[in-house]
Amino acid sequence: MLLNAVSSRIDEQSFAAVAEAGRRCGLPVEEVDPSAVPAHRPLDNDRALRALHLPAEAYLDARRWLATLDAALAALPNVTRVPTGRLRAVREGYQLRGRKTWLTAPTLVLAAGAWTTPLLDTLDPGLSVLPVVAAEGTAVTVTAPGPLPAVLRTPNRAYACGLHAVPQVDGPWYLGAFAAPALAPGAEPSAVGQLHHGLGTARVRRLHHGNRPVGLDGHPLIGPTARPGLWVATGTHRDGLHASPLIAQELAAAILRDSPGPFLAPWRPDRGPIADWTREEAVEEAAVQHAALAAESRMRPPLTSPS
Repeated sequence: MLLNAVSSRIDEQSFAAVAEAGRRCGLPVEEVDPSAVPAHRPLDNDRALRALHLPAEAYLDARRWLATLDAALAALPNVTRVPTGRLRAVREGYQLRGRKTWLTAPTLVLAAGAWTTPLLDTLDPGLSVLPVVAAEGTAVTVTAPGPLPAVLRTPNRAYACGLHAVPQVDGPWYLGAFAAPALAPGAEPSAVGQLHHGLGTARVRRLHHGNRPVGLDGHPLIGPTARPGLWVATGTHRDGLHASPLIAQELAAAILRDSPGPFLAPWRPDRGPIADWTREEAVEEAAVQHAALAAESRMRPPLTSPS
């Protein structure tokens, strides 16, 4: 983990928090000389000031993980995978357009990520459900400028995850990530890099772009709606994949008993926004995040006198 010169106090706080969490959980955390970090060749203005080695922290190639999930779904006899289609309400419940016909079910769990709100508006424009907005994310896979024996990353940064380089099993580097909040899902990718100046001539092998679902109040939406048989599971931002086994377990149990229960009750889709901060606290936090974003973007605020 690299604490570099293109950062703010948020990075310093996150850097310290990672070190403290490792010590608290009994995991090895070693502060090392940044110049000794393999495959780290930044521009001088972007160089790392401090570095942590987390030898127990593992990583995986997401392509293998997704391929494993696809294989598991394909092996289930009661699962039918269909392309993106239309959704409508009928007397029997709900219908989803499949490859050749409509699939009908009395109960539907809408887990459409950042596209949840548009689908619900098409199904029932008057349905009271907290809006889901998008966090657009962009990454790029490039031909490796050299060996990468471990993940390189910064702490989490303003409004987003940190910058990271992840080695892939077939040799290239996965570089991420740019992230930006958006009211609706987008389709135009962009990328940023500062870990290795050899990346300037690296060949782009693939550009990745996605939209993470975020509840309007920053919290997930999981549970029943006012429409009988219609449930929602979305708004988990970056944590949906990791939390999916628990969400699936609790959601299945809730559907069978037709009640959200204590675990899902706080995340009902028809709730009002959860207020974690006062207005003053929210404004102060936004100012801190914007200042950090300005530092990473190399903006220089004007110098002013206290008088």
